[in-house]
Amino acid sequence: MDDVNSSIGLIAGEGDFPLILAKELKKNNYRVVAVTFSRSQEKNLKPFVDKVYQIYLGQLERLIEIFKSEEIRDLVFLGKIDKSLALRFSIPDRRAFELWRKVATREDNTLLKAVVDELEGEGFKIRGPSEFLISYLAKEGLYTKRAPNEREWEDINYGLRIARAIGVLDIGQCVVVKDKMTVAVEAMEGTDATILRGGKLRSQAVVVKIAKPQQDLRLDLPVVGAQTVETLIKAKATVLALEAERTFFFQQERAIELADKYQIAIVGVK
Repeated sequence: MDDVNSSIGLIAGEGDFPLILAKELKKNNYRVVAVTFSRSQEKNLKPFVDKVYQIYLGQLERLIEIFKSEEIRDLVFLGKIDKSLALRFSIPDRRAFELWRKVATREDNTLLKAVVDELEGEGFKIRGPSEFLISYLAKEGLYTKRAPNEREWEDINYGLRIARAIGVLDIGQCVVVKDKMTVAVEAMEGTDATILRGGKLRSQAVVVKIAKPQQDLRLDLPVVGAQTVETLIKAKATVLALEAERTFFFQQERAIELADKYQIAIVGVK
């Protein structure tokens, strides 16, 4: 542990994954101050952090004030932000509005990088969650009892090419493919909705999730967990392929148990 910087500011989106990070940080004796964007997540985080603040999405100046007042220098991002909800319900302050106006595009990586530039300009250091959660990164190889068959491996390799292509355009991290056809591509709706949409079009499809080629590895690494497998079951998909060492695989025991029960193959690929 870095004794000089023993406090961490956690910028927490929704879901269980920020809670996993908070618990890991506390286990390693960090003081954790969290900022989140909903009352429910504020309540979830309270048992695992030293202090938690709930603000509205878009209150960039308030976020900076909180971490400065708490004498926090090092910040970590983790958790889901529903972009469609953010666009409808955020309350941007002057600083956030100016940032929104000046970005070249408003895709996820571009927006996150712009926010990071603002924070680093204020003297904060952005650290990647993988620094603290390295054991949760997907490994190369088979996780489940069933391995992909030859046709599914062809679709995995095809899906990797498609996922990289949409990643270069900063569109999404997940694709659904079947018989070397692109069934669904992730955009604003997120991974689970993409998988369900793909399942409505083709059953027994392959789902591929990777980091974007230009991804800042401190920000928005792909994340899957037990809920992802539950979504695969609903969509009647047969394979989940994850980019090894660049995708978080949380709740592995439960996810693998579910996958084995429904004969779904999970594999880490490079």
